[in-house]
Order: sequence, then structure tokens, then C-alpha cells
Amino acid sequence: SFFIALMIFPGNKKQHFRNLKEQSGLNYHDMLFFDDARDGKYGNCEPVSSLGVLSVHCPSGIYEEKIWSNALEHYKTWSLHKTPNTIIEWDLSITSKKVVDPNERLSGEVTFVNREKRFGFIRYGDSGTTDMFFHFNELPYGAEVDRGDEVTFSIATDRRKGKDAATNIQISDSRSDEDLVEMRVFSMNLPFAALLSNGYKTLETRNGTMFTPYPEGTKMLLHVGQRMYPDGDRHIEVMKSGGLNDDEIMNLKSLPPGFSKGMAVAIVELGKTFETTLEQRSEPDFQRAVAAFGSDSGMRATEIRRVEYLKRGVKVSGRGGVFKAKVDKNVIPDGWLDTPQKVYSVTV
Repeated sequence: SFFIALMIFPGNKKQHFRNLKEQSGLNYHDMLFFDDARDGKYGNCEPVSSLGVLSVHCPSGIYEEKIWSNALEHYKTWSLHKTPNTIIEWDLSITSKKVVDPNERLSGEVTFVNREKRFGFIRYGDSGTTDMFFHFNELPYGAEVDRGDEVTFSIATDRRKGKDAATNIQISDSRSDEDLVEMRVFSMNLPFAALLSNGYKTLETRNGTMFTPYPEGTKMLLHVGQRMYPDGDRHIEVMKSGGLNDDEIMNLKSLPPGFSKGMAVAIVELGKTFETTLEQRSEPDFQRAVAAFGSDSGMRATEIRRVEYLKRGVKVSGRGGVFKAKVDKNVIPDGWLDTPQKVYSVTV
């Protein structure tokens, strides 16, 4: 007769307490919850406390009487104000999570990024604040972040999961427009992006008309895509036909330290774009200039007149075709911006 409701519930703990509330007739603020899992993927104290239940984190269980008696004493005080999101910690301290205001803008610093799974964490607030989770979907379109980047954001609660996350993220940038230059960019995957940047690849072929609108002398940035181009290492056969050994080939298909995937790494000047036949593309010199067999090459060839690495790699979000991006003028090698013509950046 001591218990008015008995329930074993293996699923979502918040749903468990909704069922308890309905079956017992008790309000959430009339309940006291003990659990050994505080937060995270399998945590229970944090989501249950968000319902308005005073929760007690006891990692080793209720193994001594003072855990129980301390919780009752705290409950007497807490019941006067019934603040939701309150947890009695294992060291008997009290944590009350601030209620989220979706309109409040916060500032923080990115501390972790997982590009493969497209999420990260932001440090903000004082030393006792837990880093805030964010998903790449909340970044501005086409933007990328890295550790150390300063951002502003709001916080929203996922009603389905009961967890907070950063939303409407804006990346802080103290640079003025005078420090930036707008370029057109084209993106290219490894190893061909490195072969072009290192001066081996002097022709780029495409079946589409991506480079056709741009006159000779146009300058663009070369961006390195996130994938490796799957040519089955046929480029190695082509390069060896010109007498290169394995070490030389490896050097030509590698980027220097500080340059990597996801970056604009070089500036190139385009020559003429012209159509070719399969017979022309199958000539040995043509194949070595493209770093591909004739049958693997596109019908439209564009000359690479010259290329030079940027002074440092620049994070740019790659897209298909030719697109625009603003980069710091100081990363452009000397002499490339001296001409009055419009400058383009290209990501390959």
C-alpha cells in the first residue's frame, strides 16, 4: 500500500514520467527522481528535470541514507519556487538550467568540428556552461567553420529529443570589405587539384561549358574538393609514360603542409578553351598535360597559362560549376592583382 503506481518503462524517460503523471494524478513538481545517468545520449536526469521534476544524480545509486535525506531537504526548499531544469548533483550541489530564450543572441567559439558527420560544439558563457551542440544545417548557406572561429547564435530546444542546440549561427568576421577581394572559384578533387597546383597539369578538360564564358587571361581560385577522384590510378600510368618515377609522382600529387581539402589553395590564369577530338586527346603529350587517357578526358579543353599557390590556404565551401567567394587580399600571391581586369576565383 506504500506505492500508488508501479511501472517499468524501458523507453524514453520523459514519456515514462508522462505516463506516471497520468496514472498517479501527481503533478511533476510533486515528484522526486533519482537516477545514475545525468545527461548525454543515455542521460535521464536532464530530460526529466526539464518537465519540472526535481531530479537527483546519484552515479553509484542510493547507497547511503544521506543521499535520500539530502534530497528531501533540498526538495523542501525547491518546492517553494519549483524551478524546472533543477538537478541535485552527486556532490550535493544544485544546478538550475536557465530557461532557453529563443530570441537571445549569444557569442561563443567553435571548439570541435566533425565534418564527416556535420556537427560540432561551441564554447560560450562562463566556465560552468556546457559546450553547445550545433549541426551544419544551422550555418549560413555555403559557409564552413573550424576550431577557433567566433560565432553568434541562438539556442532552440528539440521538442522530440528534449535537447538544446545552437541555431541561426552567424560567423563573426572583423575584416572590412577593403581587405577582401571577390573571386570566382571552381572546385577539383585530388589528385588532380594537386597536379594542377604543382604545375604538372596544364590542361583541364570538361564535357560541359563551365569555362567557355571566360576569356583568356581570366584569373580564378582553385578549390580542393572533399573527395578523391576515382580514376583507378590511371593518372599514374599516364605520368609514368613521361618518365616520372614513383617518388616524383607522389610529390606532384601532394599538397604542401597547411593546404588541404576544403580550401582554396591556388590562383590560376586561364588560357583559351577549345574543342577536341578523341584522336587529339589520345596523343601522348595531350594525355600527360591532362594527366588522363584520351578516353577519360572531356571534349572541351582549357589551357592553364600559369598557377601559383596562395600564401595560405583559405576555407571555402565548394559547389558545382564556377561560383563566387570573398577572400583576404593578403593571401593572393604578389603581382596577381596588379592588372585592372576583373579577377575570378575558381574551385576545382
